[in-house]
Amino acid sequence: MSATQTNKIEITKASTSKIKDIDFDNLHFGEVFTDHLFECDFKNGAWQKPTIKPYAPFLLDPSAKVFHYGQAVFEGMKAYKDDNDSVWLFRPDENYHRFNNSATRMAMPEVPEEIFMEGLHQLLKLDEAWIQKGKGNTMYIRPFMIATGTGVIANPSEDYKFMILLSPAKAYYSGEVKVLIAEHFSRAANGGIGAAKAAGNYAAQFYPTNLANKAGFQQVIWTDDATHTKLEEAGTMNVFFRINDTLFTAPTSERILDGVTRKSLIDLAKREGINVEVRPVLVSELVEGAKNGTLKEIFGAGTAAVVNPIIGFSYQDVYYELPKIENSIALQLKDKLTNIQHKLAEDTFGWTVKV
Repeated sequence: MSATQTNKIEITKASTSKIKDIDFDNLHFGEVFTDHLFECDFKNGAWQKPTIKPYAPFLLDPSAKVFHYGQAVFEGMKAYKDDNDSVWLFRPDENYHRFNNSATRMAMPEVPEEIFMEGLHQLLKLDEAWIQKGKGNTMYIRPFMIATGTGVIANPSEDYKFMILLSPAKAYYSGEVKVLIAEHFSRAANGGIGAAKAAGNYAAQFYPTNLANKAGFQQVIWTDDATHTKLEEAGTMNVFFRINDTLFTAPTSERILDGVTRKSLIDLAKREGINVEVRPVLVSELVEGAKNGTLKEIFGAGTAAVVNPIIGFSYQDVYYELPKIENSIALQLKDKLTNIQHKLAEDTFGWTVKV
């Protein structure tokens, strides 16, 4: 290993690279990681010297508060390599601000922009060879922070660890997706942490999603906790509904994550002249639309899949199949968004940032 210094980051390079052992044509999402990671600790009320070092496990005290009280937040981002071998990020400022909003909600310290952005850029430059060219090839980026302070007293930690991992990924495709509309379980409640990317939010979804899987469905469309009449998110994604030629999606709130892909698709749709309404969408509207044929599409939107079409839904033990549409709005918007991300179309919004 060799250690170097760049501005304020200490970099220790891996002695050998794992890249020669990676089959980039057959990647499983989120299972392969690059040679290095970024790390910065928060101790004694201040952020310490950031480092980039070889990817490896690390030790934590068994009483670390992340294990006992769940102080953990994360983000999901991507980097792209264009045909000229330049590397680009997509709206990283949105992820940065949302990360710190999540941290604040979980009583964790905010990460300074210099540490977050400079660490991300230097890490991507160091492992740039892992970013493959071609539409659909991306580098998934996982910034996260955990409470490392020790003791089992129920109070916020005083120490934290902020890290960034990189995972090469191909176009995400989960096959045909059928969803179950939640009638009992809730993803989040008013006054809770639904708008934060807190690790516990996702753990709480696993059990009802497992039940849906056993019933033959791939995901759950979550409804509001109070009445279960309002449609909110699909699995771990924001969700859109096309009724006739209008796209509907729920407004962000304390219960609904402010998705970067969601807001990008809304802006793209408006630019393309597609009517978009951001308002609460009722389960009864969905059922009525499925019965009378006005419900044309449902699709999830998120970083991993970008857009994930849904072919049908079940509510109160009745399954409703959606019509098959070749030139769907979902796939049109996905194509336009990924073209911007891969620099295959002009970025009229100023969303892309060069590394």
